[in-house]
Formats: sequence, structure tokens, C-alpha cells
Amino acid sequence: MQKSEFHRGVQMRSRLTDNCDQRTSSSAQVKHGTTVQQSKSSSSTSSPESARKLHPRPSDKLNPKTINPFGEQSRAPSAFAAIYSKGGIPCRLVHGSVKHRLQWECPPEKLPFDPLLITLAEGLRETKHPYTFVSKEGFRELLLVTGAPEKAVPLLPRLIPVLKAALVHVDDEVFERGLNALVQLSVVVGPALNDHLKHLLTSLSKRLRDKKFKEPITTALQKLEQHGGSGSLIIIKSKIPTYCSICC
Repeated sequence: MQKSEFHRGVQMRSRLTDNCDQRTSSSAQVKHGTTVQQSKSSSSTSSPESARKLHPRPSDKLNPKTINPFGEQSRAPSAFAAIYSKGGIPCRLVHGSVKHRLQWECPPEKLPFDPLLITLAEGLRETKHPYTFVSKEGFRELLLVTGAPEKAVPLLPRLIPVLKAALVHVDDEVFERGLNALVQLSVVVGPALNDHLKHLLTSLSKRLRDKKFKEPITTALQKLEQHGGSGSLIIIKSKIPTYCSICC
């Protein structure tokens, strides 16, 4: 009886030892697998390719494949820029040592104002070179040609909204180009501009609150009165009561 109990005790200790060995082996395998996985993960993140992804080199920005297709550089060009790039403006910019100038493909007086004058007016809202120069200088030179009044007056209903867009633009330089273009137009079309003045004077009145624009706007209003006659004065005073006539 005692021998039998002794044998059962030995067998139980043997089983416990085997189970303990199995658990120890299993635990060691798990630890080993975890270590291997961590090692692989560490090696992958430390690879040169991964390092480039985390810390891109400056030269990578030059690779078109790395450019964000939804970034600023992929924005569609403006209507004027697109027309200019396709040769739709019959002139080119000539860079001089002192100042730039335009070289026309043919004499400007032979060019149709429709739609060229309107297209140049739309370009006044551009903010990048060479579009800024081409639009303002092209608009000015086209209005200087012989027969400009007869060509420009019929276009006023379409020109005025375009000039208004420049006058309400948040960019100060765009506003100044629009103001200069308006004065240039008034010199050419004279009283014909009066019927459209009310659409433009509101934006001028708002800009008058800025001290830096008080003088150029006042000068422009005087030019509008000078070339528009007494009819223009009535319209100007109705929108800008503080305006003092050149006749005062």
C-alpha cells in the first residue's frame, strides 16, 4: 500500500514537471517571436527608404512624382494667363535694361477691339509678371490708336463690369491698375462713360476711406468730370457728396 502511494506521488511530480517545462518552452517561443517581430519592425523603420519617407530630402520636391496633385502648383491658370500662353494676345514682352515694352505682331490700330480690349481689361486683375505688365500696357496702348473712340464705346456695357471687378479687388495694386484704366477709358470715350459711372463710384467711395488712396481717387474723379462734362459731376456728387468739383 505504501509503495503504491509512493509510485503515484512520483508520477504526479513527473507530470507537473513536464507541464512546467512545456509552459516554459511555449513562453520562450512567444518571447522569441516577439523579439524577431520587433527586430523586423526596427530594421524596416531604420531602412534608407523609410528614412526618406519620414524625412524627405529637399531634392525630392523636384521630383514630379512627389508633387501633391491637389496643391497650389496644379491650379488651373486664369483665363487671361491661358489666353496669353496660347498666343491669344498679339504682342510680346520685350525686356529692356531700363524698362519693359510691348512689341505688337501688327500695328495696334489694325487690331479688333472686340474681344482684345476686354481681354486686356480682365488681365488687370492678374497679380503675377508678365501678365500684370502686358494687361495694363496693352490696354493703354490700344486706347491710343486712331479710331479708338468708335471701337471702344460699343464695348462699354461689357467693359464696365470687368473694370468694376478690378476696382473692388482686395489687392491694392490691382485696384490702382483698374483706376488708371478707368481714367484712360474716360479720356477716349468722354461723356459716353457717364451712363455707367454709377456702377463704379461705389467702390471708389469705399476706397476713399483709406488715406493712401484719397489723392489718386480724387485726381481720377477730376479726370472723369473733365472728360465727362457737367453730366458726370451730377453723378459723382450723388455717390460721393464730399467731392469738390474742378470748377469750384
